[in-house]
Amino acid sequence: MKPDDLVLTPRGLRFRGRLYPCTLGKSGCTTQKQEGDGATPVGVHRLVGMLYRPDRMARPADWALPIGPLDLWSDDPDDPAYNMMVRAPYAARHERLRRADPLYDLIILTDWNWPYAVKGRGSAIFIHQYRRPGYPTEGCIALARADLRRIAAKITYDTRLIVPEVNAA
Repeated sequence: MKPDDLVLTPRGLRFRGRLYPCTLGKSGCTTQKQEGDGATPVGVHRLVGMLYRPDRMARPADWALPIGPLDLWSDDPDDPAYNMMVRAPYAARHERLRRADPLYDLIILTDWNWPYAVKGRGSAIFIHQYRRPGYPTEGCIALARADLRRIAAKITYDTRLIVPEVNAA
């Protein structure tokens, strides 16, 4: 592990010597990730992008890209663009990135099942804001808004998200 890695521990997400409370997928962690299972995948995940809502916050890092009103994420395993960012209008099943709630105001993208998605292995694993402490995700890792912003300002493309197998059920 490198000092700039984000490391999931039983007590939270460790980054640069600090521990940040976080939430995981409602089904815990798994080594057998599947679409819709609600689990966070075990492994070493590269950070491949950062998206943010420019109408709700300043750019968190110089490499962050704005989320627009037409930005979506395909989570349809039968879609050729499965696990990719797409634009509305879009016929295949998808998730809207520009949400009414603040969960996706800032998204750190991991390389889970990307860029060449395996059908049914699960779509995007994001690091994003949580609804409230302890409220689980659908497989992503979520943090308090202030903690997410603090981390986003300091990560680089060399930072990795490490989810150790010890966290798996």
